[in-house]
Amino acid sequence: MRDFLPAEKARREAILGEIRASYRAHGFEEIETPVAEDAERLHAGLGGDNEKLAFGILKRGEDFERALATATNALDLADLGLRFDLTVPLARFYATHRAELPVPFRAIQIAPVWRAERPQKGRYRQFVQCDIDVIGEPGVLAEVELLTATAATLRRLGVEGFSIRVNDRRLLTAMLRTFGFAEAEHDPVLVTVDKLDKIGPDGVVAELTERDATAAAVEELRRFLFRPQTRELPPFGEERIRRSLPQGIDADPAVAVVVAELAAIGEAVGAGLVTYDPWLVRGMGYYTGPIFEVVHPDLGYSFGGGGRYDGMIGRFLGQEVPAAGISLGFERLVDLVAPSDPAGENAVAIVYD
Repeated sequence: MRDFLPAEKARREAILGEIRASYRAHGFEEIETPVAEDAERLHAGLGGDNEKLAFGILKRGEDFERALATATNALDLADLGLRFDLTVPLARFYATHRAELPVPFRAIQIAPVWRAERPQKGRYRQFVQCDIDVIGEPGVLAEVELLTATAATLRRLGVEGFSIRVNDRRLLTAMLRTFGFAEAEHDPVLVTVDKLDKIGPDGVVAELTERDATAAAVEELRRFLFRPQTRELPPFGEERIRRSLPQGIDADPAVAVVVAELAAIGEAVGAGLVTYDPWLVRGMGYYTGPIFEVVHPDLGYSFGGGGRYDGMIGRFLGQEVPAAGISLGFERLVDLVAPSDPAGENAVAIVYD
């Protein structure tokens, strides 16, 4: 958690102002939610590993005394927690105010979130996220709007050279089934696959073997990872996607639909901007369809990401509502924006006497 001197604060606010203006120009409207949410909501199994990093707020007075006498773990002592992202609060917000909102609803949220991270470069315990979400649109138009607005916003800030990696959780699941992994293995296998760019194919195979994953499925995955590449493929499009998938996956009738949807997203947003990554996972447990990450060659990590999370709002509302969103990590984005003169060092003050 950091302090900001006047010059840096002015620079940050100027950049945030440009982000807000760009999002509004694309039809999104800004909302605000409280910094604290019910602990049960924050730990409902939707936030992946981020739930483990949530800051809890202890119960007070007699509630705390009663909880202390019967608690079996630390979560029993907390009834509230600081939000670790802006998506879970948005789902609660929409479930609460749905009757007052248009359909589809295009939301902006720009606000701090908190995670008990181990502080390091680009990773802090308090940081600002810049989210846009489309709620109520079931088709790929939502993803196209999100990625188009994100690209326009980055260009408005003068950020060049970025790209957007795209995949779909349904394709990942179909791939695991094709390799032979049981459904109960899918989540832990994806946790390991998500490390592919860090530990390489050998590391993935070794870790899955250590975890006692189905041996035959691990072998099929190993063969696929080390298969020879016969020719260079385009960065996006149906050919690229299909040739990046294992043989036999077409037996799943949903695969053709998903491939067509991803290809349509890439064509609408721009094949030169969007790239297909068959091993993009993203760790949030609420993603149900397309997922994406925003990357830049000057950073060793992504500075934005999101996806479709059709099942989340239904957890609070009692009926399914389609939703998709994307978030820019402001602390990482700031490093990519060229310095300007936000402090007004070259400004002229006119004084009347």
